[in-house]
Amino acid sequence: MSPRSAVEDGMTDATNREEQPMATAVENGTVTGQPPVETAGGGRVLLALFAVALLAAIGYGLHQRAVGERVLAHATLTAAIPAVDVVYPTLGSQADDLALPGNVQAYTDTPIYARTNGYLKKWYFDIGAHVHKGDLLAVVETPEIDQQLEQSQAELERMRANEQLAEVTSTRWQALLAKHAVSQQEADQARSNLIAAQAAVDASQANVRRLQQLQSYERIVAPFDGIITARNTDIGDLIEAGSGSNNPRELFHLDATGTLRVYVSVPEVDSDAIRNGDHAVLTQDANPDLKIPGTIVRNADAINDATRTLNVEVDVDNAKGILRPGAYVFVHFHLPAGSHSVTVPSNTLLFRAEGLRVGVVRDGRAQLVPVTIGQDFGSSVQITSGLAPQDAVIQNPSDSLMNGQQVRVENAPARSQP
Repeated sequence: MSPRSAVEDGMTDATNREEQPMATAVENGTVTGQPPVETAGGGRVLLALFAVALLAAIGYGLHQRAVGERVLAHATLTAAIPAVDVVYPTLGSQADDLALPGNVQAYTDTPIYARTNGYLKKWYFDIGAHVHKGDLLAVVETPEIDQQLEQSQAELERMRANEQLAEVTSTRWQALLAKHAVSQQEADQARSNLIAAQAAVDASQANVRRLQQLQSYERIVAPFDGIITARNTDIGDLIEAGSGSNNPRELFHLDATGTLRVYVSVPEVDSDAIRNGDHAVLTQDANPDLKIPGTIVRNADAINDATRTLNVEVDVDNAKGILRPGAYVFVHFHLPAGSHSVTVPSNTLLFRAEGLRVGVVRDGRAQLVPVTIGQDFGSSVQITSGLAPQDAVIQNPSDSLMNGQQVRVENAPARSQP
């Protein structure tokens, strides 16, 4: 190798050694011409930071899992406790209003029958007609009664003639007796004949009056003011006296509707609160907004042993014709509420073998309280003993509800004020 080549090779090696550190510095992001920076310590710091972050993430995950398990355990325990809705009793909300069904009847309700036999000649009023006392309703032809009356009147004239003869004879015999022309026996006989003749006249007159009365029944008249509610006859019908037939047919039916009677069966438990003279209010399903006043006029003063109710009569002034006989109404009696009675919904009652119970929530547990029912209002009932207005009563209790069982109240309604 020539000396020139060796020098060139040495210069090349020196140049390469100088360029290599510069390239490394450039690759490490250092300024050209600067010496390289040591990187071993920085890697360890990054690794430590990464490890800390990983441990923190793992710890956070474990914490979240523990929190979730606790929430799940709490939710499971909560779900195991039955949820209930409660309601607070109302003090005397409906106890002062006792509504009972009643039957409306006319104050006077009369079927009209014929009192004599014959044929219907004419009728004058039909159903729905308003009539007054004494109005002629119909006329019955009674030819047999007419003939019997004529015969009886003729017989009366004959009896009167016999009476006159007996009177003249008795007077004559009494005058002859004074002159001792006849015996006392003959005078007494004449006097007896006069008395018998007078009795025969009286009997004949009574028979005439009887037949005249029967003849007067040919005219069927209204016995009182009212409304014709039925007409069961027509012209030419064979009429039989009502009292002489096993199954008489009424000719007319007459109702007096100026005042109506309403009969109500009051339960025995409320019978002591019913007083004659007290007021009542009537309502109808056909017209629920209409309130009709009435007055308690009388009661049976005895409990029906079959229904255990008291029959009460309420009279209603019906001059305007608001009500009709036979209508179905509800009679509302205003009764004093008991001082310790409350009202609860009917769906709070529990029927158990040991008796009627109501579930009450006390200190987070259900207590089965025995109660006594006063009035049943349909959707609610009156409780006369066992509950207070501050008791939280369970609605729709389960049949499996046990005394002392833990429960969870889902709603908290406001307590009713007395």
